[in-house]
Amino acid sequence: MAENEKKEELEENMEVDPKQQELDELTDRYKRVLAEFENHKKRSQKERDSLYNTILADIIENMLPIMDNLENAVKVETKDEEFKKGIELVLKQFQDTLKAKGVEEIKTVGETFDPELHEAVSSIQDKEKGEKEIVQEYRKGYRIGTKVIRHSMVVVAN
Repeated sequence: MAENEKKEELEENMEVDPKQQELDELTDRYKRVLAEFENHKKRSQKERDSLYNTILADIIENMLPIMDNLENAVKVETKDEEFKKGIELVLKQFQDTLKAKGVEEIKTVGETFDPELHEAVSSIQDKEKGEKEIVQEYRKGYRIGTKVIRHSMVVVAN
């Protein structure tokens, strides 16, 4: 009987090994599929964020001339102070909305010229100014994060 028991035990062990092997293979496949799915989710989220910022930048780029005109309207002298106050309020609301969407103005005067952010329209020689220092801004530039929506038009010294 001891011999029969050993045979049965040996047969059971042989049956367990293929089942354990199959379980290990399925577990491995499950882990790989799960990892692929997580990578896909991350990649898709990154693509959505990039697409959102691109679309937002395109829309804002088309609205920036309106902002320029509002800023110019505020600078004009007028006898009607209430009208001027209304224009200032609309401009402030516009600026606040852009800021809420992550749009920031590119700093210019006093900064060092950076071709990634600025567009030089002229240059001057001034011994009092530093090398490639921006001395005047013709048109404001804007960006969302690191993406430039519109370059600043500037005058550069030296």
